[in-house]
Amino acid sequence: METRSFEVLNVKCGGCAHTLRSKLEPEFGPVEVDLEVMPRRITLQVEEERIGMLRERLRKLGYPMADENLGLLDSGAAKAKSFVSCAIGKMENNEE
Repeated sequence: METRSFEVLNVKCGGCAHTLRSKLEPEFGPVEVDLEVMPRRITLQVEEERIGMLRERLRKLGYPMADENLGLLDSGAAKAKSFVSCAIGKMENNEE
């Protein structure tokens, strides 16, 4: 398995990072989220044939990969989903 980094949109804060880690780690293992760069970057070990699945999971959470060509409607929907994912991540992170 190879360690890879992907640029991800709509990641704003530690709540977003918590959501990404908690939702992706059960399926993909440890996930690093770099909040110091724009666009934000996640790093994890993923096999080439599972990148499509990772891409889909990120999109469902509202954090599409930066190289995706989203239309206006899809882009707006992703931002809305990311706000919800961020809020959930903040609440879950405060519970720990």
